[in-house]
Amino acid sequence: MHIAFLTPEYPHEKVRHAAGIGTSIKNLAVALVQKGVKVSIFVYSQKEMLVLEQDGITIHLIPHKKYKFFSWFFYRKYIQNYLNRSIYLDKIDLVEAPDWTGITAFMNLKAPLVIRFHGSDAYFCHLENRKQKLKNYWFEKLGMQKANAFIAPTNFAGKLTEELFHLKNKEIRTIHNGIQLDVFSNQEPSIFEKGLLLYIGTIIRKKGVFELPDIFKRVVSAFPEAKLVLIGSDSFDIQTNSKSTWEILERQFDETLKENVTYLGKIPYEEVSEYIKKANVCIFPTYAETLGMVTIESMAMQKAVVNSNIGWANELLVDGESGFLVHPASHDAYASKITMLLKDKKLVETIGENAKKRVEMYFDIEKVAQQNIDFYKRQL
Repeated sequence: MHIAFLTPEYPHEKVRHAAGIGTSIKNLAVALVQKGVKVSIFVYSQKEMLVLEQDGITIHLIPHKKYKFFSWFFYRKYIQNYLNRSIYLDKIDLVEAPDWTGITAFMNLKAPLVIRFHGSDAYFCHLENRKQKLKNYWFEKLGMQKANAFIAPTNFAGKLTEELFHLKNKEIRTIHNGIQLDVFSNQEPSIFEKGLLLYIGTIIRKKGVFELPDIFKRVVSAFPEAKLVLIGSDSFDIQTNSKSTWEILERQFDETLKENVTYLGKIPYEEVSEYIKKANVCIFPTYAETLGMVTIESMAMQKAVVNSNIGWANELLVDGESGFLVHPASHDAYASKITMLLKDKKLVETIGENAKKRVEMYFDIEKVAQQNIDFYKRQL
């Protein structure tokens, strides 16, 4: 079986951008290759035309092209033609694409198409109570219509997307994103920096970062030695039109606490991993996700997590057993769970052990890869 992934991003030095979509695709692609499946990656909107090999995977970089008129149509047709040539020449059996921006709108591919719900613009606009541009919805709706079937990372994401796009008579299968357990290991979970809180993710409004100043202030009042470290790329703030969300966020932290807050920006994953190991508690007060990979990665490393309790999050962990689920706007409750963990090392270790077991049961990429293979076979 030969599976192709169409994507705007992928973790490779030659690729312009890599984030959550690219990471989840790579995790799956590597696992599929290890199970004997041939995999090709097609990354669009790149600087140059290039074909690479990595981890037994063929990576096609498709250059971005501009047209005098209707670039949104003609560039999609250019990608379609490139894909169809590869489908014919390389005997590709099935193509998987993301829902984001409706890249498959107007495409007529010569192989079955599966769309995975990484999170459409419509999905995130709904969760954030933002108005979506009609053009964006139209593209995503047309892209959905081209699919033979769909994969959702959580039941919540699947049901909400189905409602938003009125999807009928096509299979939507929930298959969680997976991680390589050996990559996210922590040999000494009982050793950590007491009081260290860790946030990992883009510094952006939808991730709930503007809840952190008040939550952290309440934590410090009960646990004065607490420190907060934030890791992730800065971003444009859609509400204020500011180029830097961090600049706005930094001003909201109490002046007396700023010495206890460190923003590291985007750093290499090896360093991120070390910070996860050092963390006492990992916190993710997000308002909009389809799954939340950093939550799973932290749990795999036996960390106590205080996570958002919205929709999808209830499928990640069991509240009070493998982590805590609290609404991001409930500052008292959120701070209370953090403080309870900071004051109870035994509880931290127990939660961490349970978190790892849950990841092993539901998010092991070996199990997830086989679920994907079985699903692909049904579409053929």
